[in-house]
Amino acid sequence: MPNFQPYLQSPLVNFNLPAETVPADNSQQVRANELPLLGYIAIRGELADAAIAAAIVSVTGASVPAAGQFSSGEGGVLVWVSPDELLLVTRRAELGARLAAFETAFNGLFAHAVDNSGGLSCVSLSGAEHVTVLRHMGVYDFESLAVGQAVSTVLGKAGGTVLRLEDDGVFLIIRRSFADYLWLLLRKVAKPYRFAVAQLPPLSKNALLQLLDPKTVATSSKKVPA
Repeated sequence: MPNFQPYLQSPLVNFNLPAETVPADNSQQVRANELPLLGYIAIRGELADAAIAAAIVSVTGASVPAAGQFSSGEGGVLVWVSPDELLLVTRRAELGARLAAFETAFNGLFAHAVDNSGGLSCVSLSGAEHVTVLRHMGVYDFESLAVGQAVSTVLGKAGGTVLRLEDDGVFLIIRRSFADYLWLLLRKVAKPYRFAVAQLPPLSKNALLQLLDPKTVATSSKKVPA
C-alpha cells in the first residue's frame, strides 16, 4: 500500500469534544477536557542508581521525583510510577528526539525508555466540585492529594493516575482502551454539578498544559498526520 499515510486520532475522537467546548467560567462547578495527542515515554531502571538518575535528568531537565510525586522540566512532566519506573509526558513533536536522547544517555546502563504514546491520554478535571466527582469515581482519599503529588488508583472499573498540579484541579492519565468508559463515567457523575467541556487556558504556567500544541487541540476530533 504505497499511498498509505499513518495518522493520529484522540482516543476520545468519537465524542467530538472541540465542537462541545465552551469558554470556562465560574458557574461551571466541574470542568473537563482532553489534552490530546501528547507524547508518553515509559522509563525503566533502578532510580536509586546515581548514573541512571543523572541520565534521566540530562534528557528531561527534571529531577527524579520521590515516591508518589512528579517533577517538571524542559522535557515535560516526569511521574513516579514505581521504584524502577517513571513516566515522562512530553510534547508529541519532541517524542522522537527524546527517545533518541534516552538511548544515548542510557548507553552502558541497565535502563531503557519506550514509547507508550499510543496507549495513553490525559484529561483535565477542575472546578469547585472536582474532588466530589473524584470521590464518586474512586475510593482514594483525593482530598489529601497535595500539589506536586500523584497517585495511581482505580477509577470506576479502570486504572488511572491522578496528578495535582494546582489547587483548582487535577489531571487524569488514562489508558486508551478505557478512555471512552472513563469519559462517560466522569460525565455521568459530574452532571449534577453544572458540568461543562471547558476550554483549556491558551497561555498557562501549568507544566502539562504547556506541552499542548494549540493546533492539535483545535483539531483533536480529526485525523492528524503521524
